[in-house]
Amino acid sequence: MVTPPFAEIDWQESHRIIRSIYPPIFLFEDISDPADWDLIASAEAKTNPRVRDEIGDLTLVPVDRRVSGSGASIVMGAFTHCSTDRKSRFSDGTYGVWYAGDRFEVALMETIYHHERFMRRTNEAPADSQFRELKAHVGGRLRNLRRGGAPYLQPDNYASSQAIAKGFRNAGEDGIVYTSVRWSKGEAVAVFWPDRVRLPVIQARHLLYHWDGERVDRYFVYGEDRWYMRPRS
Repeated sequence: MVTPPFAEIDWQESHRIIRSIYPPIFLFEDISDPADWDLIASAEAKTNPRVRDEIGDLTLVPVDRRVSGSGASIVMGAFTHCSTDRKSRFSDGTYGVWYAGDRFEVALMETIYHHERFMRRTNEAPADSQFRELKAHVGGRLRNLRRGGAPYLQPDNYASSQAIAKGFRNAGEDGIVYTSVRWSKGEAVAVFWPDRVRLPVIQARHLLYHWDGERVDRYFVYGEDRWYMRPRS
């Protein structure tokens, strides 16, 4: 396969949807110099074992690629918390990725797909789950899979995309831009490092996904006082 070319991406507003946010992690919010984080985290963990679980694995992010300040928890958490039980299109679970879309529908449909897959695997009864939309300025020199990227954008097979992404990340590259698999009218990015996401990150819509026992058939936006039927790509 031909190695994808680079594309300079500068999205003033991108859209990401996550499960309802956890409380901020003081280390990322209050300690201004990321170079100090490792020593502070180590000291704190000796008296509070929960600290390491809250912070995640700092070794996954080089000091010069970390971000700090108000809202940094949201960004850093995406890269320090990962698991081989939670693989994704461009990660085998050994490192974190910040996924975002160029429009709301991309983030909505991508997350609905993955939420459905989880609910089916665990055979969940009908239920509602809360999510939050995040808006952020993202950019960088990303590998471009918007044209000719079909081999890496299979609907359910992530083997080739994980392999190529790992090579790019190991080389220190910024990430990948690609046509959304779940909403073909839009684009998405998979960013490998926190410093490609600019603070502040704005919390926007607060959402409720309804799982009817077979699929997510509708979603609710708090403050709009109505349910929306699931859109078709």
